[in-house]
Amino acid sequence: MGCFNCFALGFFVALSLASIDVGVAARHLQQLPPMPTLPTTTLPPFPSIPNLPQPSIPSFPRPGALPPLPTMPALPTLPSVPRATLPPLPSMPSIPTIPTTIPSIPFFSPPPSPSSP
Repeated sequence: MGCFNCFALGFFVALSLASIDVGVAARHLQQLPPMPTLPTTTLPPFPSIPNLPQPSIPSFPRPGALPPLPTMPALPTLPSVPRATLPPLPSMPSIPTIPTTIPSIPFFSPPPSPSSP
Protein backbone atom coordinates (compact mmCIF):
# COMPACT_ATOMS: atom_id res chain seq x y z
CA MET A 1 0.00 0.00 0.00
CA GLY A 2 2.88 2.32 0.83
CA CYS A 3 4.53 1.61 -2.53
CA PHE A 4 1.33 2.60 -4.34
CA ASN A 5 1.17 5.91 -2.43
CA CYS A 6 4.80 6.63 -3.33
CA PHE A 7 4.13 5.80 -6.98
CA ALA A 8 1.03 8.01 -7.03
CA LEU A 9 2.95 10.91 -5.48
CA GLY A 10 5.76 10.53 -8.03
CA PHE A 11 3.28 10.42 -10.89
CA PHE A 12 1.52 13.55 -9.59
CA VAL A 13 4.84 15.43 -9.30
CA ALA A 14 5.90 14.40 -12.82
CA LEU A 15 2.56 15.48 -14.23
CA SER A 16 2.79 18.83 -12.43
CA LEU A 17 6.29 19.50 -13.75
CA ALA A 18 5.21 18.60 -17.29
CA SER A 19 2.30 21.04 -17.13
CA ILE A 20 4.63 23.90 -16.05
CA ASP A 21 6.39 23.70 -19.44
CA VAL A 22 3.04 23.90 -21.21
CA GLY A 23 2.12 27.02 -19.24
CA VAL A 24 5.45 28.70 -20.06
CA ALA A 25 5.06 27.87 -23.76
CA ALA A 26 1.51 29.28 -23.82
CA ARG A 27 2.68 32.53 -22.20
CA HIS A 28 5.51 32.77 -24.73
CA LEU A 29 3.05 32.39 -27.61
CA GLN A 30 0.81 35.09 -26.16
CA GLN A 31 3.68 37.60 -25.97
CA LEU A 32 4.74 37.21 -29.61
CA PRO A 33 3.88 40.05 -32.02
CA PRO A 34 0.91 39.36 -34.31
CA MET A 35 1.61 37.31 -37.40
CA PRO A 36 1.69 39.14 -40.74
CA THR A 37 -1.03 38.21 -43.16
CA LEU A 38 0.07 35.79 -45.83
CA PRO A 39 -0.73 36.48 -49.48
CA THR A 40 -3.56 34.42 -50.81
CA THR A 41 -3.36 32.57 -54.07
CA THR A 42 -6.16 31.66 -56.38
CA LEU A 43 -6.71 27.97 -57.00
CA PRO A 44 -7.21 26.66 -60.52
CA PRO A 45 -10.76 25.58 -61.34
CA PHE A 46 -11.69 21.94 -60.97
CA PRO A 47 -11.72 19.98 -64.21
CA SER A 48 -15.13 19.11 -65.54
CA ILE A 49 -16.33 15.53 -65.19
CA PRO A 50 -16.61 13.89 -68.62
CA ASN A 51 -19.91 12.35 -69.65
CA LEU A 52 -19.46 8.59 -69.54
CA PRO A 53 -21.62 6.22 -71.60
CA GLN A 54 -24.46 4.63 -69.65
CA PRO A 55 -24.36 0.83 -69.53
CA SER A 56 -27.33 -1.00 -70.95
CA ILE A 57 -29.32 -3.18 -68.56
CA PRO A 58 -29.95 -6.69 -69.92
CA SER A 59 -33.55 -7.80 -70.16
CA PHE A 60 -34.63 -10.70 -67.94
CA PRO A 61 -37.44 -13.16 -68.71
CA ARG A 62 -40.85 -12.31 -67.28
CA PRO A 63 -42.11 -14.34 -64.28
CA GLY A 64 -45.04 -15.71 -66.30
CA ALA A 65 -42.64 -17.28 -68.81
CA LEU A 66 -41.05 -19.57 -66.21
CA PRO A 67 -42.17 -23.20 -66.09
CA PRO A 68 -44.45 -24.12 -63.18
CA LEU A 69 -42.89 -25.65 -60.09
CA PRO A 70 -43.46 -29.37 -59.49
CA THR A 71 -46.07 -30.30 -56.89
CA MET A 72 -45.09 -31.92 -53.61
CA PRO A 73 -46.28 -35.51 -53.10
CA ALA A 74 -48.69 -36.04 -50.21
CA LEU A 75 -47.04 -37.10 -46.96
CA PRO A 76 -48.11 -40.41 -45.44
CA THR A 77 -50.33 -40.16 -42.38
CA LEU A 78 -48.91 -41.30 -39.06
CA PRO A 79 -50.86 -43.69 -36.84
CA SER A 80 -52.39 -42.19 -33.74
CA VAL A 81 -50.45 -42.72 -30.51
CA PRO A 82 -52.40 -43.84 -27.44
CA ARG A 83 -52.59 -41.17 -24.75
CA ALA A 84 -51.15 -41.98 -21.34
CA THR A 85 -53.16 -41.03 -18.30
CA LEU A 86 -51.31 -39.87 -15.19
CA PRO A 87 -52.37 -40.90 -11.70
CA PRO A 88 -53.73 -38.12 -9.48
CA LEU A 89 -51.19 -36.21 -7.41
CA PRO A 90 -51.07 -36.95 -3.68
CA SER A 91 -52.34 -34.27 -1.35
CA MET A 92 -49.75 -32.03 0.27
CA PRO A 93 -49.24 -32.36 4.04
CA SER A 94 -50.28 -29.38 6.10
CA ILE A 95 -47.55 -26.95 7.18
CA PRO A 96 -47.18 -26.66 10.97
CA THR A 97 -47.98 -23.24 12.36
CA ILE A 98 -45.32 -21.13 14.03
CA PRO A 99 -46.32 -19.77 17.46
CA THR A 100 -46.68 -16.02 17.44
CA THR A 101 -46.51 -15.44 21.20
CA ILE A 102 -43.16 -15.17 22.97
CA PRO A 103 -42.99 -17.22 26.17
CA SER A 104 -42.09 -15.27 29.28
CA ILE A 105 -38.65 -15.77 30.72
CA PRO A 106 -38.74 -16.79 34.40
CA PHE A 107 -37.08 -14.31 36.70
CA PHE A 108 -34.76 -15.88 39.21
CA SER A 109 -34.14 -14.17 42.52
CA PRO A 110 -30.50 -13.27 43.27
CA PRO A 111 -28.60 -15.56 45.59
CA PRO A 112 -28.57 -14.58 49.26
CA SER A 113 -25.67 -12.37 50.27
CA PRO A 114 -23.14 -13.95 52.62
CA SER A 115 -23.60 -12.96 56.22
CA SER A 116 -20.72 -11.19 57.86
CA PRO A 117 -19.81 -12.29 61.51
